Amino acid sequence: MAQRVPGFETLAIHAGAQPDPATGARITPIFQTTAYVFNDTEHAASLFGLQAFGNIYTRIMNPTQAVLEERLAALEGGTAALAVASGHAAQMIALHTLMTSGDNFVSARQLYGGSINQFGHSFKNFGWEVRWADAKDPASFASQIDARTKAVFVESFANPAGYVTDIAAIAKVAHDAGVPLIVDNTMASPYLLRPIEHGADIVVHSLTKFLGGHGNSMGGVIVDGGTFDWSASDKFPMLSQPRDEYAGVVLHETFGNFAFAIACRVLGLRDLGPAIAPMNAFNILTGIETLPLRMQRHCDNALAVAEHLKAHPKVDWVEYSGLADHPNHAMQEKLSPNGAGAVFTFGVKGGYEAGVKFVESLEIISHLANIGDTRTLVIHPASTTHRQLSDEQRAAAGAGNDVVRLSIGIENVADIIADIDQALDKTG
Repeated sequence: MAQRVPGFETLAIHAGAQPDPATGARITPIFQTTAYVFNDTEHAASLFGLQAFGNIYTRIMNPTQAVLEERLAALEGGTAALAVASGHAAQMIALHTLMTSGDNFVSARQLYGGSINQFGHSFKNFGWEVRWADAKDPASFASQIDARTKAVFVESFANPAGYVTDIAAIAKVAHDAGVPLIVDNTMASPYLLRPIEHGADIVVHSLTKFLGGHGNSMGGVIVDGGTFDWSASDKFPMLSQPRDEYAGVVLHETFGNFAFAIACRVLGLRDLGPAIAPMNAFNILTGIETLPLRMQRHCDNALAVAEHLKAHPKVDWVEYSGLADHPNHAMQEKLSPNGAGAVFTFGVKGGYEAGVKFVESLEIISHLANIGDTRTLVIHPASTTHRQLSDEQRAAAGAGNDVVRLSIGIENVADIIADIDQALDKTG
């Protein structure tokens, strides 16, 4: 008899977790410790030499973190995962494992504003170049790839407009060039979309958003899809060549289809240090247990709000792939049949000033720089998250001067709509 594969909802609660063997505690404990006692010197040597798995130091690993990583790998359909301090840390560690000074990666320009800033400015200090492409045009990625390209990067649902990316088409471009596809799946979550099933090799998340879901903990994760052949060329020496610091171990040869996750931990996290706090790992684990329930409510509420705004006389346009007449709707239904997510944008008549007035007039909806909370959240990207960009860059990123971004929560949808209406009435 074939072994039953647990459903997504079951994995969200049980994957990676067992009752604590010492106490019988059913919930994964918070292991609030910095370090772990070795059995003897031989045990310590085997851990430091990668001959055995185990805990050394919480900057590198922690038992609470380990349960979180196993759960996320199971939910995304990957082989292994590494949890880190934030979504930005996940992007940095993933690319650090692939790139050296003088290398480049090709990214969709339809991105969260903080990622645009990280890629275009902070990464220059590492000697890494980002080359921009259009998520709506897979060929635009191919034209930017050269011999020093080490990865292609996209968001599954692009922030802030929620555009659903054709992952399979862009994966083909990346694989034809011999480089991996990295997909930021923060906006969709694995409940709505699992990028590895569509050709992604690496998935990253800001766990701060929908996976944690309650706006109380920072975290990020890198999920190894186990699909990429790191030894097929000499492009990725951190994985395919002997590592002097580990007595000549070749990570891909030794760890096979979870070598990338191992490399991120023992080469990137070890030295760069953006470790996730055990308390944050615990809170995010708790949040994940209700992910399927929350995401479906987020999607149902978001569709109702988008439909209401589309008919509102003070709204010029609504950009939400869940709307039946949206040009991206067919792709959304194909890749994410359970819904189009919680985040979308709309244009307030009156432009920049009207957008600012709208967000300042809301009462229930919170004005802050986050998404994925149980609460409905709003921001005017042009005056906040995308303020550092030029008008042209903001427009290309879907964050023009009239754009308002909503992250719809799980409140009563009639209350959400009523708050939006009273704020729109004050825009003039």
